[in-house]
Amino acid sequence: MRVNQVIKTLVVSDFLLISGFAVLGPIFAVFIAQKIEGGTLGIIGFTAAVFQITKSFLQIPIANYLDKNHGEKDDFYSLIIGSFLIALVPFLYIFAFKPIHLYLINVIYGMGAAFAIPPWNAIFTRHIDKMHESTDWAVESVSIGIGAASAAALGGILAEKFGFQVVFAVAGVVAIAGAVTLIKIYSELREKVGRGQVFSKSDRKDH
Repeated sequence: MRVNQVIKTLVVSDFLLISGFAVLGPIFAVFIAQKIEGGTLGIIGFTAAVFQITKSFLQIPIANYLDKNHGEKDDFYSLIIGSFLIALVPFLYIFAFKPIHLYLINVIYGMGAAFAIPPWNAIFTRHIDKMHESTDWAVESVSIGIGAASAAALGGILAEKFGFQVVFAVAGVVAIAGAVTLIKIYSELREKVGRGQVFSKSDRKDH
């Protein structure tokens, strides 16, 4: 089957964003232990908690606002803002050396996820290929699985050979590429979406 352009772009973008952060996976705990003042397991756990709390607190209000406007352009802007906030995070880690730095960075990370996740899911749902819904979701799942696995292996090698800063820089560049990729879908999005209208591109009369 041929995946439509919107779904393909969303998958590629997600592949790059997930891969960027997967590069950090094998080394992040070691980075905190070695480079952050007083780095402990507690700080690692609290850093993760700050991200999840921020994302959870903001995600539903943002999603509700996007739903009220019934258009995909505002979804796009939210997705772009969130994706670039997320992509900024690896670069900020380069300058972190205290626990408070990690917490503030993960507030930004959580904000980015809250802005990006609801519109990504909404756009993907509306543009999913009719009668191939499982395949589209499988393509998404397989792509991020492959990206995460390969990037995690690469992250460990890069950290061992070049150090943490190179890993963060590579992660940030890959994540930015994922955010920039999203610009390609702008022309495919609709100004208005009627209430309850969730259907694939093949059902749409305006394209």
